[in-house]
Amino acid sequence: MRALWYEKVGPAAEVLTAGEMTTPTPQAGEVLVRVHASGVNPVDVKLRKGLRPLGEGERVVPHFDGAGTIEAAGAGIGEDRIGERVWVYEAQWQRTNGTAAEYISLPAHLAVPLPDVADFAGAACLGIPAMTAHRCVFADGPVSGQTVLVTGGAGAVSGYAIQFAKLGGAKVVATVSSPAKAEVAKAAGADEVLNYTTDDVAARVMELTADAGVERIVEVALGANFAITASVVANNGVVAAYASDAEPEPALPFRTLLYKNATLRNVLVFGIPGSAKAGAIADITRWLADGSLRNAVGQRFPLDQAAKAHEAVEEGSLGNVVVEIGD
Repeated sequence: MRALWYEKVGPAAEVLTAGEMTTPTPQAGEVLVRVHASGVNPVDVKLRKGLRPLGEGERVVPHFDGAGTIEAAGAGIGEDRIGERVWVYEAQWQRTNGTAAEYISLPAHLAVPLPDVADFAGAACLGIPAMTAHRCVFADGPVSGQTVLVTGGAGAVSGYAIQFAKLGGAKVVATVSSPAKAEVAKAAGADEVLNYTTDDVAARVMELTADAGVERIVEVALGANFAITASVVANNGVVAAYASDAEPEPALPFRTLLYKNATLRNVLVFGIPGSAKAGAIADITRWLADGSLRNAVGQRFPLDQAAKAHEAVEEGSLGNVVVEIGD
């Protein structure tokens, strides 16, 4: 089979190789998926750049997310799953073989039935971004009638968070850094979009909420935004943070959060409880089937140009970046 891999960490163009590998055989409890599209996320880029050192002689086929068709099933898995269209999540978690290949064998529960109305490229974007967004929005209960602030509103996670919050009955305020990104956030359904380079975000949020603040915050840059975040979260509100790249170890504004009885929730998708993942999958499947959910596919690349896909993610490409594999 054709596959993409790296055997050392570094720049995409220098370490990523496309070539032939042995097609895997599904083991007990696994399915073999013919991959049609592989999603590229920031964590894929970070791992390839050295977030986790490689072991001696280790070869990594990257990418956690993807979509395709089940072509074989291992022992214990019903043959009725063969031919099923699926989207795949956590494919590379604690494994070295991800979705950047024509085939992947993985535990059957990681291959989720895909409604016929959804295409493979869009479905390849779901795993990390959509599961993270669902947890951030709904971990602390329904959001109907609440106001949700989504920072970095043009990103992959934030795009789903905006949609999920709206589908949950909330009003959504998003922050962005440019007019182009504002259009992306609006397309996802944000009711109000603030440009944090020109707007006084804290003042505008308090104005929009009649000084009550927002009940939920979906936060992509916790350290950089903490002063604003702490000032606009409502009493008994929740800050759900899934990234803090600019300040990996931010100082905690404890007193401000304490006097608001506010909760800081950290969200790492791989550690989300199984029940929460099941709930996310159920909601995502329902919304895909009824046409409520939009997958914002941006740039697409063939497997042989996967290095460019990684570079596009590094450059902050708008929309999800996808590697399309085969026909």
